[in-house]
Amino acid sequence: MKVIIVSDTHRRNENYFKVMKMHAPDMVIHCGDIEGSEYALSEAVSCPVHMVTGNNDFFSELPRELELQVGRYKVWVTHGHNYYVSMSTEYLVQEALARGVDVVLYGHTHKPSVTKECGIWVVNPGSLSYPRQDGRKPSYCIMETDRFGEAHFTIAYLEN
Repeated sequence: MKVIIVSDTHRRNENYFKVMKMHAPDMVIHCGDIEGSEYALSEAVSCPVHMVTGNNDFFSELPRELELQVGRYKVWVTHGHNYYVSMSTEYLVQEALARGVDVVLYGHTHKPSVTKECGIWVVNPGSLSYPRQDGRKPSYCIMETDRFGEAHFTIAYLEN
């Protein structure tokens, strides 16, 4: 299974469309700050697209957070701003432990990161529109499960 994880597109969707053309995902997960592009992002692929609201998604009817099953993994999706992720992932990990999830996906910082904390994968795909990490390349994450069902996470970058 191949899952493309994105965040913080902020209605600048050109890079999202490029990424979807490059991959044939089985699922897409957007960690928020979509700013009204829900329909366009969903229609760009022929697989399920799961989205949550971010701090810039005013008046959106999307859920604030969601939990879903990806293979054998229980995944929690949140934008992260309500868990102070700009300072650290401490509160995010505490909540993930309380929820009993295997993976937490979040955005907000516009900086890609994949870590394992307290046995939980903590994944931020960065931003496809406004990257803030060194080098400032638009980024996303690919979650793939191998033939044994084991998840592997790869941060991928687009050239400017």
